[in-house]
Amino acid sequence: MVQALVFLPLIGFLIAGLFGRVIGARASEIVTTGLMLISAALSWFVFMRVGYGDGAERIMLGQWFASGGLVVDWALRVDTLTAVMLVVVNSVSSLVHLYSIGYMHEDRNRPRFFAYLSLFTFAMLMLVTSDNLVQMFFGWEGVGLASYLLIGFWFQKPTANAAAMKAFIVNRVGDFGFALGIFLVFVLTGSVSYDAVFARVPEIAAMKVHFIGVDWNAATITCLLLFMGAMGKSAQFLLHTWLPDAMEGPTPVSALIHAATMVTAGVFMVARLSPIFEASPAALTFVMVMGATTAFFAATVGLVQNDIKRVIAYSTCSQLGYMFVALGAGAYSAGIFHLFTHAFFKALLFLGAGSVIHAMHHEQDIRHMGGLWKKIPFTTAMMAIGTLALTGFPLTAGYFSKDAIIESAYASQSGAQSYAFILLVLAACMTSFYSWRLFFMTFTGNARWGHDDHHGHAADDHHAHEPHESPLTMLVPLALLALGALLSGYMFYGVFIGEGYGEFWKGALFTGENNHILHAIHDVPGWVKNAPLVMMIIGFVVAYIFYVRHPHLPGQLAANQPILYRFLLNKWYFDELYDFLFVRPAKWLGYQLWKKGDGRVIDGMGPDGIAARVQNVTAIVVKFQTGYLYHYAFAMLMGVAALITWYMFGGAH
Repeated sequence: MVQALVFLPLIGFLIAGLFGRVIGARASEIVTTGLMLISAALSWFVFMRVGYGDGAERIMLGQWFASGGLVVDWALRVDTLTAVMLVVVNSVSSLVHLYSIGYMHEDRNRPRFFAYLSLFTFAMLMLVTSDNLVQMFFGWEGVGLASYLLIGFWFQKPTANAAAMKAFIVNRVGDFGFALGIFLVFVLTGSVSYDAVFARVPEIAAMKVHFIGVDWNAATITCLLLFMGAMGKSAQFLLHTWLPDAMEGPTPVSALIHAATMVTAGVFMVARLSPIFEASPAALTFVMVMGATTAFFAATVGLVQNDIKRVIAYSTCSQLGYMFVALGAGAYSAGIFHLFTHAFFKALLFLGAGSVIHAMHHEQDIRHMGGLWKKIPFTTAMMAIGTLALTGFPLTAGYFSKDAIIESAYASQSGAQSYAFILLVLAACMTSFYSWRLFFMTFTGNARWGHDDHHGHAADDHHAHEPHESPLTMLVPLALLALGALLSGYMFYGVFIGEGYGEFWKGALFTGENNHILHAIHDVPGWVKNAPLVMMIIGFVVAYIFYVRHPHLPGQLAANQPILYRFLLNKWYFDELYDFLFVRPAKWLGYQLWKKGDGRVIDGMGPDGIAARVQNVTAIVVKFQTGYLYHYAFAMLMGVAALITWYMFGGAH
């Protein structure tokens, strides 16, 4: 069964990818979507069997390779953590497949698109079922490749190509650290298998490693290198710049990659390697600091964005920061719980945004929307549910998981406890504000779409047509995700972080004997428990005043604070900073090596230089080939004279 749910997406990829042109777009859609729905159903079955039963297992598929002391098996590790990820990945992916049938119906390259979606899902399944670090790295790089293909799916657009390359390159920076971490684990333990590595964690914690001229605690440097990979894949502060640009891909791609799957790979990796991270309080503190910084930073940028998908993208970035704060606090199950609930309401928001874009004939600027609740009431209701869950409205999914993270930050014994708690509470207020800002600007007030063409779409996209509700293939996934956004928190709170914790997780997440964070979060003061709710209400009220009661206020505030507004609108100028520090010097160096190094030195002194000298010599020599007999006779006489002269004065001794 586990083998089936893992390899069915691969079969769908092969069929649509190799035979898509033969069987046609409709057959490709049906095959890939049908196989994904089967895989999703099997995932829920495995989730119930493993989480609520005793179905954890290790399925050996064969030995992958052996090289000296490095032996890498290809095996599927199925425990509760894997089962949770299987449900998240396959459920969201199957609904994205179904949604894409409606959203992409006009695209001529649908077989390729559905093949890429299935390939991405298979790579993610390889990652979450991995039994060793090399297999995880295989899935890790697989989702990186698939995301590159999906972000740049519309490769005719220069912006899509640039965004795909940016995602690929920025992720390579993090992946370099991840690879070094894997190498170090093998050097320290002689193995890459989880069980063998975890068994030697006490030894690693007592060892020192000499790295870049400093003696490090082996566990700390290992965790920091591994976490570099998580920072890239999960778009944490400093390695976050690829995520908003990735919105250039089709909207279903945004929902799949940026809601539930690829960006959560880093969270899954830290949770899976919790035995190593538990041995390094310093590394956990660093994880918490980066998570809190990301949550706050992304929330500030989300306040002023105008592209409907970019607002939700920065929201994703911010929520990933929350998850890492939970991991840094040692509340691994709280982080995974938020990953689980976030998948439903964030996928709902992205797909809801896609429905809005579909209704608006590819318009994405919320300043050109407004009053849409009358035209697309079902999509409006779904977006409202997603917004309530994201902002943590009582009894929705986000209420249970996000509040638990804020409480764990307060109850943590980490040195960054106060820093993380304050930033998360502030981020909760900003999350509520920008979420309701998006909702009010899109669905309420006066219609700002009219019959004028804002972006030159009217001629070819029928921009002047009235907004309309999406087809059923797009609305059914929204309804199913809305159920998850409403119920997943309430239904699974007890087993993820409540009384059923031990029976549910069964050791899949490791916590040290001094880690009592899940007990501590139940004993925090009442004001801590109520802080997220108060922040949610403040954010809602401010957004209501700004965008419903007095819509002129935001413009006045931006005009009064131009420096701050431009700073946030330009995303703290990280893109410009990186362009100055890294991109331009790299381009300059490449140009110099190309023109001067390769062109002038290597080619100039090498092949081109030698060829040029030969041509020069032959150009002189050919001048002697005149075709006149007396010239040749004269040359012969000169040669004979030279020979006799040499013989007389130099050669006869």
